[in-house]
This record gives sequence, C-alpha cells and structure tokens, in this order.
Amino acid sequence: MHNKGLGITVLQEFKWTKKMPLDTSLGKGSKQKISWSKKVLIILGFLFVLGAVALITVAVVQNKPLPKNMKYGIVLDAGSSHTSVYVYNWPAEKENDTGVVQQVEVCKVDGPGISSYSKDVEKAGLSLQDCMNTAKQVIPKKEHRDTPVYLGATAGMRLLSLDNNKIADKVLLSVEKSLRLYPFDFQGCRIITGQEEGAYGWISINYMLGNFKQSSSWMPFQQTSTETSGALDLGGASTQITFEPTDSINESPENFMLFRLYGKTYNVYTHSFLCYGKDQALRLRLANDVKNAGSTNLQNPCFNPGYVKNMSAVDLYGSPCTAKYKLFSSSFILITGTGDYHQCQQNLQDMFNKTECPYSRCSFNRIFQPELSGNFGAFSAFYFVMNFLNLTSEKDLSKVKETLKEFCSESWQQVKEKFPDIKEKYLSEYCFSGTYILTLLEMGYGFTSENWGNINFLRKIKGSDAAWTLGYMLNLTNMIPAELPSSPPLSHASYVGLMVLFSFLLASVVFIGWLYFWKPRCLQKGII
Repeated sequence: MHNKGLGITVLQEFKWTKKMPLDTSLGKGSKQKISWSKKVLIILGFLFVLGAVALITVAVVQNKPLPKNMKYGIVLDAGSSHTSVYVYNWPAEKENDTGVVQQVEVCKVDGPGISSYSKDVEKAGLSLQDCMNTAKQVIPKKEHRDTPVYLGATAGMRLLSLDNNKIADKVLLSVEKSLRLYPFDFQGCRIITGQEEGAYGWISINYMLGNFKQSSSWMPFQQTSTETSGALDLGGASTQITFEPTDSINESPENFMLFRLYGKTYNVYTHSFLCYGKDQALRLRLANDVKNAGSTNLQNPCFNPGYVKNMSAVDLYGSPCTAKYKLFSSSFILITGTGDYHQCQQNLQDMFNKTECPYSRCSFNRIFQPELSGNFGAFSAFYFVMNFLNLTSEKDLSKVKETLKEFCSESWQQVKEKFPDIKEKYLSEYCFSGTYILTLLEMGYGFTSENWGNINFLRKIKGSDAAWTLGYMLNLTNMIPAELPSSPPLSHASYVGLMVLFSFLLASVVFIGWLYFWKPRCLQKGII
C-alpha cells in the first residue's frame, strides 16, 4: 500500500514537471502578442488623429470668411456756407464697372466755406486739418497710400471765380497745399460746374433709393427697379434740378448729361441756377427791395413781425449776384419784419421770369425744362428748412402753405422763446427760406398740388447723406482699376484632392484596425 501510493505520487509529479515548460512558453507568447497589439493600436491611433486634424485644418482654412478687400475714397464738398469731408469705401472687385460705394464717415469743417477766405487765403487750407485728421484715423493705415482725395468746390467758389479769378486760384492752391500734407493719393481740387453738381446729386439719390441694378453679397438690399427719381438740390448760392425725362424732346443739348452706371446708360436733364441758392436769393431779394423802395429802411414781409436787423451793405452787395444793384453809399440796411406770407411770396415771384421762353417749355429765366415726371428727392437746404417747419411728410400743398403762413405771422419774440437753441441768424430766415422754397418749386420748376406728393424731402438713406459727393465718388470709381477678388488659399482642385486624400487615410486606418482587432470569421478560418 505504501509502495502503490508512492508510485502514484511520483507519477503525478512527473506529469506536472512535464507540463511546466509548455505553460511557460504560452505565457511568453501571450505577453508578446499583447505588447505588439499596443504598438499597432498606438500607430493606428496616431495616424487617425493626424488624418482627422489634417482634414479639419484644410476644411477650416479653405472655407473661412475671406477678408473684405475694401478701397477708400475721400471727397470734400466745398460749399458756399461750409465744407464737409466725406469718407467712402467700396469692394476692390467692382460690379458692372462701378464700385458699390457706401459712406463710412462725414465731418463738417468748422467755419465758413473756403470762398469766405478770399482776404486770408492761407486759412482756407488750414481750416480743413481737423476733419482730414479724422479721415486719417477712420481709414486703415495700410490703405492711406491708395486712397484718392478729391475736392469739389461749388457755387461759392464759382461766384468768387467770377468776381476775382486770381483770388479763387490762390484759395484752391492753399487747399491743395494743405491736402498734400496727408498720406493720401491727392487727385486735385477744382470748381465743379453747376451741371456736374446737379447730375452727381441725381446719381446719389437714385443709388440710395435703389433705382440702379447694382447688387452685392455684402449689402443688405438688392435693387431691381429700373425707374429713376429726379433730384432737387438747394445750397446757399445755387439750386439744381435733375431728372430723366420720359419724352425724347431735347431742345437744349447743353442741359443734358450722359452717364453709364452698372452697365446701363442714362441721359438726364440737369440745370443749375447760380444766385438762386437760399442765401444768395435772400440778398438778391433785399437788393431789389432797396432799389425799388429807394431807401435803406425796409419793411420786409419775409421776416417775423418785430424782427429788426442792421445788415451790412458790404455783406449785401459783396456778391456778383447783387453787386450791380448797389445804389447807396450807406454802410447798413435797416430791415424790419412784418411777417406777411402772401406778400412775401408775391415779392419773390418777381425773381422768376416766366414771360419769355424761346423753347416749347421753360422753367424760368428762359431756361429749357422738359415736362416733370416721376418722383423727386429734395435734399440739402430743401430738407433742413422743411424739417424745421415739420413739413417733410406733408403731401397736401395747401396745408404746407397754411403752416408756413402761421409761422411767418408769429412774433419774433414768440419764435425765439419757442426755439431757444437755434442760432438767431438761421432762425430769423426760416420764414423767408420756407416761402422761397415753395415759390421756387411752384413758380420756378412747375410743381403743383397734383404732383406735390411726388417730392420726398431726404437727408439720409441707408446710412449715407443725400449729397452730390456720393454720386461723384460712384462716377469716379469707373476710373479706378478693378482688382481681382480675394480667393481661398487653395485652388478648387487642390482642395478636393487633399480632402479625398485625408478622407481615404482616415478610412484606411479604420479598416486596418478593424481587420487587426476584429478579424472576420472567414479570415480566421483562412489563417487556421
């Protein structure tokens, strides 16, 4: 029994000893297999992350918003009463040969217009410095060298040029000297014609109202209308009327201008009346009143009752519009207001000669004018005066006249108490200015109670001031070479190729990992 038990024990130990090497061998192979699997997993994971990062990077870089390649331009409106500096920008890649221009800044120069510096011409240029410094800050520094600067002088300088051409040239030279000090592309300063002023104002109005077929992916509106609106501009020294006639009557070619904008040609009627801006018209009326009365003491119905003013004779007769009317050597003209709207309008009608017309139809003073058609945008002084009187939205002409009549009849003391924040110079002239505007539109241009509602008094549209400068900038962009649009860093073919390559890399990594770690049964049988 003892020997039998011992035999069994020895046999078991022999079997155990025989199996030991085999078990040790299997343990080592398993460990090596696990170690190799980790390496494969790390490599595949690295390739997957690399491919994913590359794919996302290419997609983001290629599809990120392209930088707006904007160009800038500066236009100075040197008017008779003040100068304004306008800053515009537009995409470098133009559409239909005309840039899509928008206003980004406007700065009103302190002091009077440059024509007022005829006795100290150096100050004309110096007066522009503050606003030009503002423009310098608004425009990105990298665009300074390529930003054109234009100065257009209007009726004030036209009158100064008529009075003393040499002084006018010196004023412009002073302005040019000052503008050349700035890091912009100075393009010159000149006195624009009345026709240009009217036509550019027409372009501005129609651009802002969306009457041109311009479009842009970055603008919030799309224009589809082809019908244009007329433009009515009133400054201190001149007034302009511009519109596209519906008929083909053209009896006065000098009053028409041809434009090509956004791929379409426009033939517009335009005329400018020098000395018929509201400031010069007032002086013209007063000079005529002094002449007719034979006295320097005037009872004037165009000023509120109780208004009294001693007006300098130099101021009254210092313009080419009124110089020929000077009769007295007196230094002052005494003006006393009576506030009679009807009498004021009757006096003003004498300024518009409607009796002589060498054409089939005329506006006034023997000037041809086609039949009025369509809507009109009235801006500049038209808007500011009517806005003060709260009449910009009134479409009933009889109510407009009634409102103006009531205002003119108010005593000067009442008016001052009602509007304490308005400068006396401007406040005192609203009765005259309002009456003059109605007379000009009715007697001068031929508007009636039937088409009065076609006049829209405007100041701003879509963020831009209603002014001839915008039209000037739009027209001048035709002469600025277009640039290629901004493009993505990769061509379309390269982009597609890289996306396919990295997508294939990711798919391959996933497929190899699947084959290695989750072998299909068919492959397992083939390996066995």
